[in-house]
Amino acid sequence: MQRIRVSLRRVAAHLKAGGLIGYPTESCYGLGCDPAHRAAVLRLLKLKQRQQRKGLIIIAYSYKQVARYVRPITPAEQVSLRNDAAQAITYLLPAKPSTPRWLRGEHDTLAVRLTAHPFARQLCRGVHGALVSTSANRSGMIPAKTYTECQRMFGKDVWVLPGWVGKRKQPSRIVSWADGKILR
Repeated sequence: MQRIRVSLRRVAAHLKAGGLIGYPTESCYGLGCDPAHRAAVLRLLKLKQRQQRKGLIIIAYSYKQVARYVRPITPAEQVSLRNDAAQAITYLLPAKPSTPRWLRGEHDTLAVRLTAHPFARQLCRGVHGALVSTSANRSGMIPAKTYTECQRMFGKDVWVLPGWVGKRKQPSRIVSWADGKILR
């Protein structure tokens, strides 16, 4: 298992203060921040040159870390969500009305993935919360696959954490929770 070589306490403080991070995920480096920190999310969108209306994905270690953003699901559905983590499936879950537009964009759903990637999973667990997770690239460009590429792409704007990207060749599959329709 990959070990995070930086203090999770320092990463958590950086996120709480509105900092952005780059970190390895299942198929590429991801850009992330605290999903509850509006200014950080807006800065991340600007850095990526991504339109807010599209919405973002949040990743988590467990359903408890995303429960504040989505309508409740049954314990059996939570098990299903957890079991699908190994397949890197991002579900569009019904969002609570209080879920900020800066996360869900123009949608009534929120894209959520319980991650099985060892580094990303350890990161969410260690900072005690979900993270925004979007590919580390500017809109329309190829995502960074290594620490060096991510560092080169975003420089001092992002605290890039060293680690290894998973073996997946494609980004996560996006599936509608309501009807099982595959959107990506």
